[in-house]
Amino acid sequence: MKADTEIRHITKPGVNLFLELGFPVGEAKRLQAASQKQINDISLLKEQLMAELAGWIEQNHLKQAEAAEILMVSRPRVSDVVNKKTSKFTIDSLVEMLSRIGKPVRLAIGQ
Repeated sequence: MKADTEIRHITKPGVNLFLELGFPVGEAKRLQAASQKQINDISLLKEQLMAELAGWIEQNHLKQAEAAEILMVSRPRVSDVVNKKTSKFTIDSLVEMLSRIGKPVRLAIGQ
């Protein structure tokens, strides 16, 4: 049996995906706003974690290769951290790297 891999529809960038999926207009707008807020919040959190890692590298005057060895990742991964390429990391991987350098992460929930 052959798998069906034919592309039948492509959603254009900037289009409300929830409208494309058939949600009513009001609900689609609400869902899109909520998902964008979640994406932005996650990106900000990743940036904070990356800034902490980049600061540690700078404070310790480490070359990326040295930092990579300590963090147990590749040198290009360290470059991605320093250049804040948030889409290349999960929160878990960043928290794990911080743990390796003795900087445990604590979660605080807002009011």
